[in-house]
Amino acid sequence: MAAGALTNRPPSRIDTLDGWFTALAQPSSLTELAALIACALLAWLVVRLAGRARMAVDGTSVLFGRRVIDGVLFPLLLLSFAYAVQALLARTFPLAVFKVAIPVLLSLAVIRLGVKVLQVAFKDAPLVRALERTISWLAWIAMVLWVSGLLPVILDELDDIKWKVGNSTLSVRTMIEGALTAGVVLLITLWISSAIEARVLRSATGSELSLRKAVSNAARAVLMFVGLLLALSAVGIDLTALSVLGGAIGVGVGFGLQKLAASYVSGFVMLAERSVRIGDNVRVDSFEGRITDINARYTIVRAPSGRESIVPNEMFISNRIENLSLTDSQVLQSTVVSVGYDSDVELVMRLLIEAALKQDRVLRDPGPGANLTNFGADGLEFTLNYWMIDPENGQQNLRSRVNLAILESLRAHGIDIPYPQRVVHTRLSVAEAAKNAELAKGAADDAMGTTDKP
Repeated sequence: MAAGALTNRPPSRIDTLDGWFTALAQPSSLTELAALIACALLAWLVVRLAGRARMAVDGTSVLFGRRVIDGVLFPLLLLSFAYAVQALLARTFPLAVFKVAIPVLLSLAVIRLGVKVLQVAFKDAPLVRALERTISWLAWIAMVLWVSGLLPVILDELDDIKWKVGNSTLSVRTMIEGALTAGVVLLITLWISSAIEARVLRSATGSELSLRKAVSNAARAVLMFVGLLLALSAVGIDLTALSVLGGAIGVGVGFGLQKLAASYVSGFVMLAERSVRIGDNVRVDSFEGRITDINARYTIVRAPSGRESIVPNEMFISNRIENLSLTDSQVLQSTVVSVGYDSDVELVMRLLIEAALKQDRVLRDPGPGANLTNFGADGLEFTLNYWMIDPENGQQNLRSRVNLAILESLRAHGIDIPYPQRVVHTRLSVAEAAKNAELAKGAADDAMGTTDKP
């Protein structure tokens, strides 16, 4: 009975640093190391199979990265497998390797989760790099304190530093734990909102893109608001005390931030009613370009020259905006050509149409058309009209190619483009006018004398 009791007794825990080094030198540590390697191989295999089973590869995915070990799924699976194996092996012998491996894997999972979520949520924002370094340093410092056994001691010391704020008592430990909890809640909120945005905007084009953009922006705003409320609750702030602050903010928005609030509301109205959409060609305040992005407060309009204009959304609601591709993305272009009055009109019109059809970007349906539009002072004026469907690729370059083809064709058929014909008037001085009058009179007298002779 005593021998059975000794056999079923669980192994003693390792509570000192010397005991941990002694256990690490035991042969059982090789078993732990082999089990940890098996967990890593199993996690790698599961992630690889899950990656192959995906329908489409998404470079912005949080769970899956460009490689097997880049995403968050690999460290999370490895941590789960290692924790399960630790629970099984802890019944047999004291653990040494897993005592270090679990904190290290937990730190890796936290770092990878924070970095990937920030990269997906904020992309190339300058603050992302600083936040990534901060998360890495905090995770590794917490891991070292955990392994060394100093973390409980430090937390107890921080818990003794207290001060009273109103009816509540705060401590440094409470503030730190609340800040970490708030950070985790906001990270999870950003992760969920980024996943929703990626799923909603996937394979969206044309008018659907604007509507889905509105849905994703609204979902992110709601989730961030809920996450902020949960984070404030985790810190220990009474949300009922924010009612007065919310009323003050509402008054401030109503009086001092009218333009800003109008731009935000206008952004959601634009995305909901789809009066302007991403990809539309618009003219706003004499600036013409293509809409490349619609944000909550402003819209980016990119000109063919590469210049970008940041337009507040309020302008799209309150001002007159020319949308060149609201119902149809086709854009009409025209060019005017003048030829001599002795030219063959039918031939000129045919050559103009053929010059337009030589360009691949000119639409065949509706096709180009040439018309005799004016009898000019110098020649016959023809107007060539043609349609294009991709103004984002440039408009002047297409007009230039059409004009060059017209010039080449007219020259090949001997059709002249007339020079301007003008009557030149000159002014003479009084002396020059008197001299010219005398010369003219002398010439007339000579002519009369010659006529009178027999």
